[in-house]
Amino acid sequence: MTSREVATFRGTDGGDHWLATVASLAVGCAFFALWFWLLPSWLGFRVDAGRAPWRWIAVVPSVLGFTVALRCVWDFGRTGHGTPAPVAPPTKLVVVGFYRYVRNPMYLGLITGWVGLWVVFGRSNRTALIVAAAFVLFVVSFVWLYEEPTLRKTFGADYEEYCRNVRRWVPHLHPWRLR
Repeated sequence: MTSREVATFRGTDGGDHWLATVASLAVGCAFFALWFWLLPSWLGFRVDAGRAPWRWIAVVPSVLGFTVALRCVWDFGRTGHGTPAPVAPPTKLVVVGFYRYVRNPMYLGLITGWVGLWVVFGRSNRTALIVAAAFVLFVVSFVWLYEEPTLRKTFGADYEEYCRNVRRWVPHLHPWRLR
């Protein structure tokens, strides 16, 4: 690995990361807030605590999933010096935190969080299932057709080595370590 990546991995940049970290957190929080605001009733999200109290157990994976996603947003700003938004992407390859286990932890965290919310508040219906399937298809296509080619072009051999050692969607049990 190059010295650039070792510095990226350790997050040593002399303290110039705070502006990017704050910007990344602002973009991430705005994105999360937008999704919560856009929760349409036709997706079946309604509060009905008495209907099936056991459903509240799904709050645990929901909170954990959203926590993973927010930590990834933090890593984009602190380590990558950018945001999750394609208009202001990280300038350094982010290979810390959950990114050492799986290449797309932010998406996995968001999906886990939403599935948890759906179990707690949702009602199964065809429209909701179609929207969920379309969202997953969109994310997978976006990763394959835009994110990965852009990362290969931007970070070259460093990203290729990362891809050889960390799976796209299925997390490893042990973190990848720089050699």
